[in-house]
Amino acid sequence: MGINIKHNRWFLNIALSGIVLIGGMIGFAGSSLAEQAAAAVSRPALTVRITTLREDRWARALAANGSIIPWQEAIISSQVQGLRIAEVKVSIGDHVQQGDVLVTLDNFARSGDASSSSASQGRIVSPDSGIISAANANVGSIPKSGDELFRLIRKGRLEWHADLTADELMMIRKGMAAEISVGEGRVIKGTVRAISPSVDPKTRYGYVLVTLPDSSGIVAGAFARGTFDVSGGKKSLMSLPQSAVMQRGSKTFVLIVGPDNHVHERVVTVGQRNGDRTQIKNGLKAKDPVVEIGGAFLTEGDVVQVVKG
Repeated sequence: MGINIKHNRWFLNIALSGIVLIGGMIGFAGSSLAEQAAAAVSRPALTVRITTLREDRWARALAANGSIIPWQEAIISSQVQGLRIAEVKVSIGDHVQQGDVLVTLDNFARSGDASSSSASQGRIVSPDSGIISAANANVGSIPKSGDELFRLIRKGRLEWHADLTADELMMIRKGMAAEISVGEGRVIKGTVRAISPSVDPKTRYGYVLVTLPDSSGIVAGAFARGTFDVSGGKKSLMSLPQSAVMQRGSKTFVLIVGPDNHVHERVVTVGQRNGDRTQIKNGLKAKDPVVEIGGAFLTEGDVVQVVKG
């Protein structure tokens, strides 16, 4: 009987040792899994470069759309009637000088004497220098007195007709600088010549006329965009790279990197843009670390690794 008790105790001790060993292994495995999970949670999602607000000095610009139009357009017509057009000397796009003969009529062509009394009635001359923008005179036709034969862009000068709202018109002053973009990247600097004193009650738009000092190669009627410098000089403001500013619906925000390297969304109010910079009106402090690029791949609470730029 005593031998059986000893054997039973021996088997019991072995069994207890096995249970302790298995429990230790399970505990070790559990601890290892917990550590791995913690490491996975703290592992950086992305390596980022940070930036902060920068003080800049920009001119405040007001953007507008409009068209290129003639500065002044003269209508050239016949002053007599019953005379047939014998010769048309100009066509659309021709440059003419004041006094150049545009059309000769039958009686002048037959007389051949420029000093005769019929000479002044036998030819039609340009009243000013400029560019012929329309031509309706045809050889053999008999125009009536007052019939339009040509249109002339006086001096060949064009200007920008910019459409603006009433509030925008009140920001414009005569002589204010403007930059107009036309064609393939061409930018012309101009100045405000005239401002309409009212707006169209149907469209709610008025207009501003901007003198173009160099309108060569530009076509009247072309669409053009432009900006007015309404700041009267440059002003100080705070800005971020445009890549740091994101939009989701109506919300504009940036990503701030916290002390623990977790990122957090911060709503900001933006202003004008200048190149690759965006004005930040409020929502940030001067030294707040902002994710400069790659924010679109991050979400609230992600852990990042910060590199110095």
